[in-house]
Amino acid sequence: MTPYVLTVDAGTQDLRAADHLLLTLAAELALPEGTFGCTHLVRGDRPRVALSFAVESQEVLDAAREWLTAKGYEVTDGAPDEAGRAVLYPGSEALTGTLTIAELLSGSAIDRVTVLGAGSETAAETSVVTRDHIRPQWQNGELVLAVMPAAGGTLVPFEVPAPTPCCADH
Repeated sequence: MTPYVLTVDAGTQDLRAADHLLLTLAAELALPEGTFGCTHLVRGDRPRVALSFAVESQEVLDAAREWLTAKGYEVTDGAPDEAGRAVLYPGSEALTGTLTIAELLSGSAIDRVTVLGAGSETAAETSVVTRDHIRPQWQNGELVLAVMPAAGGTLVPFEVPAPTPCCADH
C-alpha cells in the first residue's frame, strides 16, 4: 500500500475524546477497509491531539479532505509525525477478548508485540487479555503493541482503556 495521508486538527486535548472523534469521523466518511487512523500528541504552545488518516487512494483522500474541510476541520497533508498511536487499522475490530500473540499478529496489521521488561521473545501461544482496547504505535515503520505481564501468565496491553486521571484522588 502506498498510503495517502492527511491530518485533522480539531483542537482536541483529551486522548479518549480524540479516539472517539477519530472513530466517528471514519464512520461518517465511510472510509474503506485498509484505512489507518492514528492519534498524535502535538506539543508546543498549543498542546493537543491531532488525528491522521492513511488511505490507499488519492481519490479517497481528496473526498475525505473535501468533506472534513466543509465540516470546519483544519486539514493538512501528511502526518504530524511517524510515531502515531493507531486506533483504526486492519483487523482492529476483531481484537477483543483473549487472544494469543500469534492470533493477534495474524489477524491484524500489528507487526510485533513487545513485552515491557522482558529480555527475550515471548512465546506466540502466550495469551493477551485485550480489554477490548488495543492501541499499537508506529515505531520505525512497524506497528508495535506494547504489553505487560498480568495475572496467570497472561499479558495485557500497556495502555489501559480508562486511565485514572492524574491527581484524581485530590
